[in-house]
Amino acid sequence: MSGLTVLVVDDEALARNDLAWLLSQADDVDKVLTASSGTEALKHLGDGTAVDALFLDIQMPSLNGLELARLLKNYKKSPATVFVTAYEEYAVDAFSLEACDYLLKPVDEGRLDQTIRRLLRSVAGSQTSGDSFATLTCRVGSSSFTIDRDEIVIVEAAGDLVRVHTAEDSSHLVRESISSLTAAWASSGFLRIHRSYLVRATNIERVRTSGGARSVEIWGQQLPVSRRYNRLLDDYFAR
Repeated sequence: MSGLTVLVVDDEALARNDLAWLLSQADDVDKVLTASSGTEALKHLGDGTAVDALFLDIQMPSLNGLELARLLKNYKKSPATVFVTAYEEYAVDAFSLEACDYLLKPVDEGRLDQTIRRLLRSVAGSQTSGDSFATLTCRVGSSSFTIDRDEIVIVEAAGDLVRVHTAEDSSHLVRESISSLTAAWASSGFLRIHRSYLVRATNIERVRTSGGARSVEIWGQQLPVSRRYNRLLDDYFAR
């Protein structure tokens, strides 16, 4: 699974554009589409556009967000749904429709990050069963071999692939995305610290701050921590 493709549906242009921009800055979102109404959103989906998640305003003319979500339940494979509204009173209705999350306007960037991680887990769970990516397949020439997740300490993005670094100090290219592994391994002790790095949290030896920039040390190697993932790192050490 690569990063998410999301569709923002809101009749208010300012709110729609603000949320679309925030989503476009997220490392795990590849593509952001927009629609100004529920009807326009249905056209996107009817055209065969592959969408992982909808960010739906609730109060819209003609076809509101709740009505659109009910219609989507008739789809053989409907996108995950996140409701985005200024009103708390719709939460019960939203979750009765199995919404993935419920965001209040104005949307907080940190809260949006939590939603994106939840969406990644949801999408990964719908695409795989059992223990997701418990082993990875590496190919060298015409031969292949597997690496257990428990052997891996650092995952590094490498274009459309990832390079996994093992406890034996070896590294191998794997045809997976860092986003899919982040979602699948969130409950297995791995922590995203940067758009390019996913690490086994128990192997972090220390956290450094220099000139306002943070990094973690693993095996004497300094890996950068981006601002977006500072809160995740702090939450882990606060447990």
